Amino acid sequence: MTSTGEVEGRAGPPLWWVRRRDAVVDLALAAASAAECAWEGIRFAHEAGIPVAAGVLFGTAVGATLVLRRRWPIAVVLVGIAVAPAEMGFLLSVAGMYSLASSEVPRRIIAALASMSLVATFVVMYLKTRGDVEADPALVVSLSGFVAVALTVPPMLLGLYIGARRRLMESLQERADSLERELSLLADRAEERAEWARTEERTRIAREMHDVVAHRVSLMVVHAAALEAVAAKDPARAAKNAALVGDMGRQALTELREMLGVLRSAPPKAAVAAAAAPAVPVGPVGPVALVGGADEGPSLEELEALVGQSRAAGMAVEMVVQGEGAAYAAEVEQTAYRVVQEALTNCHKHAPGARVVVRLAHRDGEVAMQVENGPCEGAADGVGLPSGGNGLVGMRERVLGLGGVFVSGPTDAGGFRVSAVLPLP
Repeated sequence: MTSTGEVEGRAGPPLWWVRRRDAVVDLALAAASAAECAWEGIRFAHEAGIPVAAGVLFGTAVGATLVLRRRWPIAVVLVGIAVAPAEMGFLLSVAGMYSLASSEVPRRIIAALASMSLVATFVVMYLKTRGDVEADPALVVSLSGFVAVALTVPPMLLGLYIGARRRLMESLQERADSLERELSLLADRAEERAEWARTEERTRIAREMHDVVAHRVSLMVVHAAALEAVAAKDPARAAKNAALVGDMGRQALTELREMLGVLRSAPPKAAVAAAAAPAVPVGPVGPVALVGGADEGPSLEELEALVGQSRAAGMAVEMVVQGEGAAYAAEVEQTAYRVVQEALTNCHKHAPGARVVVRLAHRDGEVAMQVENGPCEGAADGVGLPSGGNGLVGMRERVLGLGGVFVSGPTDAGGFRVSAVLPLP
């Protein structure tokens, strides 16, 4: 609705009416009541000894007050009670009592005004019939009581019913609107959860692709650089490096095929359940959710082979293991492996020729790993390995997703250290 009372280009209902139909009905009732009271005002003028015009004007004014029945129902009923001795306002009294009972006026006021109207009608009927009917007084009282009840109780009961029904319909409408708003909110939240699940899945895929491919390709680049350097001087070593490059390429292709096969397969039930769960802020989930099972990911037993590959690429790597190993959860072993793998890849990229120490500690309730390299003895990034800047971010997401602790930064000796502690489930 606009400030001028227009809805969709049409003028709204005037004054206090909600709908045009209500205004039309009230005006029609007021006109009928005014005509009735004007007709009854003629008889009242003769009985009261006043000019007929005054009686008609008085009756018209009294009957026209019915137009206020929705705005001021108490005033309309009081006017009907006041003119009861003049024997006018039948429609005014009935419609006024109905409007009062159907309004939001407190029940005690409705009961009081209904009692007053009942008494006024009874008295008027008793006084009118007592002199006109030659009958037993008990019959007069009964007849007066019947008329009073007939003119007061039915409109009051009908008004109470209509008012209760209207309030019930308004309550149901409010509940329907509330449910519609809740459904809209649920739909919005479902869309947000779906978008969150899609974003999370893209992040997992990107992180897993980075971890699987970056290490293999980095080693291939290192071996290719060594092959280029010794191709003319040492053919035997060149052949060995070429064989290593081929092995690395085949391993990278194998891991890529496995990952793409998992991505093309049906989503695991855990992922479906996660997408349907409420949107509660949680940490990043480990890569096991992506690859679909514990048997498809690497384990701590493969760390020796991983370190051996870096040694074959010319890196001076030392591995130190403390404590007795045990069978850990698949996501713990895979995350530990990926952290060491990515840290070694960074050493190939940013610290060629540096001495690297890989430490793995099995403790009570946790497993810790640390990869530390010394000062770089060669030109950084000498073999042209690109860096996307996502390695440390991916490691941190993996570790924090399992409730662990991740710390990385330069050392006092001029090297770099990556440390992670993973709690055991």
